[in-house]
Amino acid sequence: MNRTTPAHTLNGSIWRPDVTVACIVPRGGKFLLVEEDVRGMRVLNQPAGHLESGESLSAAALRETREETGWDVNLTHLVGIYQWSNGDGAFLRFTYAAEPVRHDPARTLDTGIVRALWMTHDEIAASRNLRSPMVLRGIDDFLNGKLLPLDAVVSLLA
Repeated sequence: MNRTTPAHTLNGSIWRPDVTVACIVPRGGKFLLVEEDVRGMRVLNQPAGHLESGESLSAAALRETREETGWDVNLTHLVGIYQWSNGDGAFLRFTYAAEPVRHDPARTLDTGIVRALWMTHDEIAASRNLRSPMVLRGIDDFLNGKLLPLDAVVSLLA
């Protein structure tokens, strides 16, 4: 790299990870997960998805949870911000803790979502088809009390 090329660029373009959100929703010793089809594979994930243009991170977390599970939730904490790369892409995930409020069983779930389900930590840890290591790491951090206030993330959207 020469002095005129910033270190954060590659071939003149700026590298940007996908910004995603996820919700850890506990209830009765279990956690809300989704089973989804991703490139022909069945995987387990928290309700999660991409941040949309003009959307706050907290609004994205609420929207994705509703769209993927039919559950409305209240966010309670920020659990963590996770950086992960799987070779196909890079992700920066903002993971929230939330409490379930109400469920709409008639809601049509997002494309690719097979079903929403509740699983114990041990069931999740034993699963061989987690979408990413961020799933279990977020739950472990939640269970270990790694909770930040919601105002740790500030939205300055117009």
